[in-house]
Amino acid sequence: EKKVNERLMNANFETYLPLLTTLKIWSDRKKKVSAPLIPSTLFVYTTENQLKNIYPIQGVSSILNYLKKPAVVHEHEINNMRILLQEGNTNEALEEIAAPVKGQTVKVTRGPFQGLIATAIQTEQKFRVVVELHSLGTGFLVNVPKSYIRKVTIK
Repeated sequence: EKKVNERLMNANFETYLPLLTTLKIWSDRKKKVSAPLIPSTLFVYTTENQLKNIYPIQGVSSILNYLKKPAVVHEHEINNMRILLQEGNTNEALEEIAAPVKGQTVKVTRGPFQGLIATAIQTEQKFRVVVELHSLGTGFLVNVPKSYIRKVTIK
């Protein structure tokens, strides 16, 4: 994925490869390794007319389709991935607010996931939000304090 990303960028395509850095431990050493968040998937900002210019690039095997058309990943979904992959910590004081209703669209207003738009769920006394990528048919589950969540409406 990293090589294909580099080749696409050299061909003047705007790309996004979400990488997750983890610590790999072998018997003789430890090393931080970056691997794609979604294996075999690279996001390219392009038009439908320019798609034909992607296929000749070495390493590109297919274009993700949804309902027999090239899949469109919305900008807020890409922003959610960027926010999820950020490292950060916060020591802000918590404030009590009414929890959003299960299934409601919410926005994280504080903390390391600030700006994330997700669907609210609540399980086992912990508040969680599901970050969905509708066009890929997948999602991620993250714990966020209730005081960091505000209800929003997405157009």
